[in-house]
Amino acid sequence: MKDFVIVKTYTYPHEYTVLKLLLDQEGISYFFENETMIGVFPFYSNALGGINLKVHQRDKQKVLQIIDNLNTNSHLRIV
Repeated sequence: MKDFVIVKTYTYPHEYTVLKLLLDQEGISYFFENETMIGVFPFYSNALGGINLKVHQRDKQKVLQIIDNLNTNSHLRIV
């Protein structure tokens, strides 16, 4: 996990549900830091700094492109 970098930060789990599906389909290794804690205690999100999407450095540009495409070229926008 030492080569993983933060790509994006979300406040709540529902904001990245579609993105998780797309990352799985592409076979990209990722994890969401603080996901479980904020899932249990949603109001801790700001105190914990949100839910951080972390990916391997080699996949960073590909993930950023997926996020950009999801936000601009799709009717399934991330909030």
